[in-house]
Amino acid sequence: MEEKDKIFDAIIKRVREEPYAKKMGMELIELDEGHSKVKMTFKEDMENIFGMAHGGAIFSLIDEAFETAANSHGTAAVALSMNVTYIKPASAGDVLYAEAKEVSSSGRIGTYMINVENDGGDLIAICQALVYRKKEDLPFLDFS
Repeated sequence: MEEKDKIFDAIIKRVREEPYAKKMGMELIELDEGHSKVKMTFKEDMENIFGMAHGGAIFSLIDEAFETAANSHGTAAVALSMNVTYIKPASAGDVLYAEAKEVSSSGRIGTYMINVENDGGDLIAICQALVYRKKEDLPFLDFS
């Protein structure tokens, strides 16, 4: 098994076990170097005071896609900034997909674009995010 496959397997396993991802019903469905796609169904308990998807729920989905794409290189990476624009509200029952793509990587800084769409292809939110790559490998990797 190649090193990148071990990294991907470790991240996929970690997301499956992550308490917050479980609570939000998030599922990592695609992972490659600098790229990921995460799925979440918008449920009633994610509504805001207007009965629409709470911005925090959408942000959580974005953050999960960002986290997995940024860490897909095997080096611990942490968010520096995230700028989210909410385009259209999601409807109850919508299946939402956040897709993160690395658009730039130089030294320790990586730039990502994350789009959230519903299962009908409507754009729900967009995000530009910056990550800082630390010097150490992901702490849950085991190359032995």
